[in-house]
Amino acid sequence: MAGIIVGCCLIKIFNTPLAIDGFDSYSDHIRQNSHRSSVHNDESGSELDVLSHDHPYDNSSVADQLKKDVRVLCWVMTNPTNHKKKARHVKRTWGKRCNILLFMSSAEDDELPTVKLDVEEGRPNLWRKVKEAFKYVYKHHYNDADWFYKADDDTYAVIENLRYMLYPYNPKTPVHFGFKFKPYVKQGYMSGGSGYVLSREALRRFVVEGIPNPKMCLPGTVVNEDIEIGKCMENLNVTAGDSRDYNGRGRMFPFIPEHHLLPSNDKTFWYWSYMFYKTDDGLDCCSDNAIAFHYVAPQQMYVMDYLIYHLKPYGIVREPIRLPDKLSVGEFMPPPKEEPADTNEDSIDDEDRRNTTHIDTNTNTTARADNDNNNAAEVV
Repeated sequence: MAGIIVGCCLIKIFNTPLAIDGFDSYSDHIRQNSHRSSVHNDESGSELDVLSHDHPYDNSSVADQLKKDVRVLCWVMTNPTNHKKKARHVKRTWGKRCNILLFMSSAEDDELPTVKLDVEEGRPNLWRKVKEAFKYVYKHHYNDADWFYKADDDTYAVIENLRYMLYPYNPKTPVHFGFKFKPYVKQGYMSGGSGYVLSREALRRFVVEGIPNPKMCLPGTVVNEDIEIGKCMENLNVTAGDSRDYNGRGRMFPFIPEHHLLPSNDKTFWYWSYMFYKTDDGLDCCSDNAIAFHYVAPQQMYVMDYLIYHLKPYGIVREPIRLPDKLSVGEFMPPPKEEPADTNEDSIDDEDRRNTTHIDTNTNTTARADNDNNNAAEVV
């Protein structure tokens, strides 16, 4: 009996996961809690007002004024499957800072609410969905905003920084901004995942002169909506703007922050040859006024909201940068300084800024799309 009792105790001890020694059991615990959190966030009807506390000593007067001066309409591409899994979390985080927020889907949802488009869901219908969404925006909101920002339901955007970038430009200037890729379109095209923003004149040309004319914009529908709108913009003489800051650092990105701050060393990855502008690795990749990232999970949106709008290092007070002068219609900001970054934040030799990248522009876009589990429009 004594032996049986001792044996049972030993079995109990050896079968108990120890957090201090068993990293796998700890990881399982994290995954289980993450799953429960995901289920709660995706399916619960609660508003998750965990980040609604006030900051009475913050001075948001500049941001408040910019919201009046640079009116941004945001429309988010989503689908019925993602209404609760993704889109509602956009609404609860960064989306609420847009002047107007719309969700484009093929089904009605009063919680968001959605604009129901007569378009079938799925990868092959992305280009048609974009055209129908912009047609709706033009018909119902053309005079309600100055700029029109398209984003995915896994995009995270800092709208205050978007307004700051757009501030000097006249919305009557035919221009659009985003993360610029260089193949397939001479002036470059904007990544669909990190989103692209059209001026009011660019929107007018797209809907009035582009979509109805098959010589300007591709009729029908295809997977690579970002490439097609890039071609259409070029045909309509809408300039592909430079979204980098004055230091030449990017502000709109096709991946999550850590994939840009801690990039892969695999330079054969398609991203490095698709970039329109050469960039540094590490912290020098990204502007202090970054605007958008892609592939951001719903839970991460709340984390980013906290880190950006609530966490503050005590004793460091940042004065707002002086706003640039307003530009005339058709006028553009000067290009960034093409100089190596004089900082130890760079993770590789600054000589990389002087290098050029060559790419075969005849590369098959479908092959790139097939290498990703998501559609090519979301990847780029």
